[in-house]
Amino acid sequence: MFTGLIEATGRIDRIDPQGTSRRLRVATSLAAELALGDSIAVSGVCLTVVERDAGGFAADVSPETLSVTSLGDMTIGRLVNLERPLRADARLGGHFVLGHVDATGSVLTVREDGDCRWIDVSVPAAFEASLIPKGSVAVDGISLTVASLAAGRFGVQVIPFTLAHTSLAAARVGDRVNLEGDVLGKYVSRLLSTVLESGGVPFAAARARV
Repeated sequence: MFTGLIEATGRIDRIDPQGTSRRLRVATSLAAELALGDSIAVSGVCLTVVERDAGGFAADVSPETLSVTSLGDMTIGRLVNLERPLRADARLGGHFVLGHVDATGSVLTVREDGDCRWIDVSVPAAFEASLIPKGSVAVDGISLTVASLAAGRFGVQVIPFTLAHTSLAAARVGDRVNLEGDVLGKYVSRLLSTVLESGGVPFAAARARV
């Protein structure tokens, strides 16, 4: 589990095809803090460290992950966001992020607003229910607040610190980004849909067992 507070960035410096999967190597100073088998979120996608040296680490990306995330678009030199899993004794900033991408969207607009930057992102219809005004959303693994919301799109306003320490500084119109909705909201949504589909049977059954 992650928080969406990016620890470091890295750059893709090697891509090795392995049948239908790929091994991505990321050059980053954070490698010194990693061990083989560790989980790490790479632009919002939870991966496993399979190689490590002083200058970076490598992770294998399955065909399914390549097809449903922006990792399939990666090229040499691409900047990525990195975060290690949340420690149980750490403060929880940001919000709960699992590193399980729900959908991808495309950057629609990038515009300056003083020292900040507005970024509008398109979303598929199936993901819209995961968004609420002022709610949390992970964009390429970054915990952000939904500042504007309309059919098929949402907007975030990015502060200078986030621009300086994440890949959003390099975001351009047309870029594909990974999206993850708030996990608590997804559980509530799933529970409600199940109850509605069953006519309230789960709640009734639970009361009968008490």
